[in-house]
Amino acid sequence: MMTTARPVGEHLREWRQRRRLSQLDLALEAEISTRHLSFMETGRSLPSREMVLHLAERLDIPLRERNALLVAAGYAPMFPQRPLDSPQLEPARKAMELVLAGHEPYPALAVDRHWNLVASNKALPPLLAGVDPSLLTPPVNVLRLSLHPQGVAPRIANYHEWRTHLLERLRRQIAASGDPFLGQLLDELSAFPAPPQAGTPPDGRHGEFSGVAVPFQLRTEAGVLSFISTITVFGTPVDVTLSELALESFFPADAETAAALRSLAGG
Repeated sequence: MMTTARPVGEHLREWRQRRRLSQLDLALEAEISTRHLSFMETGRSLPSREMVLHLAERLDIPLRERNALLVAAGYAPMFPQRPLDSPQLEPARKAMELVLAGHEPYPALAVDRHWNLVASNKALPPLLAGVDPSLLTPPVNVLRLSLHPQGVAPRIANYHEWRTHLLERLRRQIAASGDPFLGQLLDELSAFPAPPQAGTPPDGRHGEFSGVAVPFQLRTEAGVLSFISTITVFGTPVDVTLSELALESFFPADAETAAALRSLAGG
């Protein structure tokens, strides 16, 4: 996150550059003059509260950082940050639980902005056989769990392909959020050695989604299970915690995986 000790203009300039926009680009998007924007960025003009929120919206700045912008400009934060178990977030929590449970017998999980596990359905634990217990001690970071040599990594059949996908996904999130914790996490994950089995190619079964999406292929006692995943987020959040919550649902990429998961659920 950005420190609020710096002037608001520096924050605005940093976010504009992060979004790869010139002053002219942002001024046109925000329907203000480039001179006005330049004055705000250099500190010659202090933006109003409404202008801070207007520019933050155009720059697609996360709610947490919009609060930081407001504070840097001398205004009170606007967006509340409540724990997920607070009464105010009960409807959202129930919606999350409904999505997770409704996805069974296929695995699904919810994570926060740092990829820490918030919740999961009953289909996930059976897929974590053999994982070192220390990696399952809260807070459980699902990216670390996936790529750690003592985690799921030794059983990922297409390890290099999946690792590349996860790291690129993390890089995009860092570019969008500017979160230094995620940068540290990227460095940690990038340093993990590949498991010895990583050089072994998968069984060649990518399912009907071959060439469309990167599959997640996991070696299990039932054979290689192949998944594709989708991400669900809340569409109009005004709470920081809710805006940073993401639900990832895994779908079988072939008939064999679907049958194996139904069999595991039945057992």
